[in-house]
Amino acid sequence: MNDCICRIYNESTNELPAYASVNAAGMDLRANLKESIVLEPGCRVLVPTGLYMELPPDCEAQIRPRSGLAFKHGITVLNSPGTIDADYRGEVKVLLVNLSQEPFEIQHGERIAQMVVSRFCQVRFQAVEHLEDLSDTERGAGGFGHSGRK
Repeated sequence: MNDCICRIYNESTNELPAYASVNAAGMDLRANLKESIVLEPGCRVLVPTGLYMELPPDCEAQIRPRSGLAFKHGITVLNSPGTIDADYRGEVKVLLVNLSQEPFEIQHGERIAQMVVSRFCQVRFQAVEHLEDLSDTERGAGGFGHSGRK
């Protein structure tokens, strides 16, 4: 396992995010609320977590939906995946949207999203004069659905 250290401040009463299993990629984030929020159908809300982080310089955190909330209640992360940059020091908040036809109540401590931390590299673009200057691949320009359904 390749450990990375992420400094974190928790102003909530919730436990710190943790991996639920040995091979889990994501950690659950919990709502930090003084009172519950009712998320009406078709509406969105920014939910605080009470967490402030210092990610390693070559890492990002991605905020993703929880599959159970999405399947059972139509609740998902609107800007999925949301990106938290390594130089951000504000509170981690989750932008949720209710895609169902029913109101959904979010309570303090409820698991609202998952967070995946991963390394990245910043690229420098090198302009080429012609499209043909890009290397050929077997896939080529094949885009959406190019490989078929089966």
